[in-house]
Amino acid sequence: MSGEKSPTGKRSAAGSPPGLRASHADRDRVVDVLRIAAGDGLLTAEELDERLETALSARTLAELEPLTADLPPVPVAGGPAGTEAKDLVRIEQAHSGGVRRAGRWVVPRKLELAVTFCDVTLDFTDAVITHGTLRIDVDMMGKTLALVTRPGIEVDTDGLQLAHCRVTHRPQPRDPYAPVLLRVELTGRKTHGRVVVGPPRRTFGQWLRGGAASPSGDA
Repeated sequence: MSGEKSPTGKRSAAGSPPGLRASHADRDRVVDVLRIAAGDGLLTAEELDERLETALSARTLAELEPLTADLPPVPVAGGPAGTEAKDLVRIEQAHSGGVRRAGRWVVPRKLELAVTFCDVTLDFTDAVITHGTLRIDVDMMGKTLALVTRPGIEVDTDGLQLAHCRVTHRPQPRDPYAPVLLRVELTGRKTHGRVVVGPPRRTFGQWLRGGAASPSGDA
């Protein structure tokens, strides 16, 4: 072989010392790769738990390398521009068109919503998840805050203060073998309007055809 594999499954320079110590960043990169692989269905819940435990306790690069050796390269923090998860994203909008995050958007570690009278939809159906927790600080008045989930995503609304606002939380069908990919914690204040959390809903036409649901934040 021309060289050893790095913690992300890529070839490193030949002659790298096998006992080289792993840093916190090395372990974090491996954890990111494992979480993305589990989200893509490449690892079971048991495999993810086992590999995460090994990664977090690894002391050398040699211990990290086998954990991702059978996984394809994936975009993680430190990768090409546009694929790195930001520490903080702030969205400010008032009396205008709705805010929507959907498709292959990269989930930040923290999201601040300062929104007045416009809908906000955060669709996690195809989102790129590279870490285990997202905190959303809400300062929102009116309209609907919708979180579209998928298996492996848990949403906690207990920290959200509500005033003249209701929460509709449709439970995601529970798969005992699916790993928890992301825990979303809602904090702050939502005044008027509503909060909707749940999986995408099928339209009547999709129900008749037995087709897949379309991502939607509507209750």
